[in-house]
Amino acid sequence: MTDHLKSAPVPYENEGFLNSPDGRILRILAEYQEPLARFRREQIQDTVVFFGSARFQGSKLAAEALAAVEQNSASTQFEQDLKRAQAGINMARYYEDARKLAHLLTKWSLQIPARRHRFVVTTGGGPGIMEAANLGAHEAGGKTVGLNIQLPFEQHPNQFITPSLNFQFHYFFMRKFWFAYLAKGLVIFPGGFGTMDELFEILTLAQTDKLAKKILVIIYGKEYWNRVLNFQAFVDAGTVSAEDVDLFKFADTPEDAFEFLRDGLTKYHLGAPKRQKEVLPEIAKTRP
Repeated sequence: MTDHLKSAPVPYENEGFLNSPDGRILRILAEYQEPLARFRREQIQDTVVFFGSARFQGSKLAAEALAAVEQNSASTQFEQDLKRAQAGINMARYYEDARKLAHLLTKWSLQIPARRHRFVVTTGGGPGIMEAANLGAHEAGGKTVGLNIQLPFEQHPNQFITPSLNFQFHYFFMRKFWFAYLAKGLVIFPGGFGTMDELFEILTLAQTDKLAKKILVIIYGKEYWNRVLNFQAFVDAGTVSAEDVDLFKFADTPEDAFEFLRDGLTKYHLGAPKRQKEVLPEIAKTRP
């Protein structure tokens, strides 16, 4: 017989296997190792993460959206559309504030003498508050990270992410891992379920002493968050300790938020010089 079997692909080149349930562990590891390699290559030492709604627009676009609704008063959904557009005008200030805060933070961080990039502005990579923070950092001349996620309704990366730091994830838990892994600060702007999920995950890690580092947490927009969440009710009901509400600080202006970040990052992370390790810092104090 002269016929021979074709050589089988090696497992790591077998797309059928890699995309199967049996290949899941390799896909998960890839979402750890590939970002790790890229962060090392780009010399990113640590980050400050901005969370918030993907639905907010800047002041100009929000005004244009309201004008478009007002010109269509004959619509059967006019009242609903008008209410939404007016809310967009009100919430646009958070887009502008995120942009300014990211700009202030990045300008300051670029002045820090360091071998690697410090306190790099990082977002979920999409529109809204994420776009605003990436834009502010970009305008200040710094690198800025986008950790995007595959969704049923496609979320495209915003154009202000540094191209070499534009990431795409399939697994939410791996994306959330990378939000926390390098973070030294967290700024929570008004948002929905996803924003609250990300906030409470970090607060829980801090509350239960599962962080090997100090992460500064700012909740931005006290008026909004006090309407959405009653933190004092947790204390009154005995479900959290009184000191747990000291794990975060409210801020209502970019200047106040920046001062808190600058002072805290300086105190906890720019102290006496230490020999820098070649590996990135661990988030957890203990390993399984």
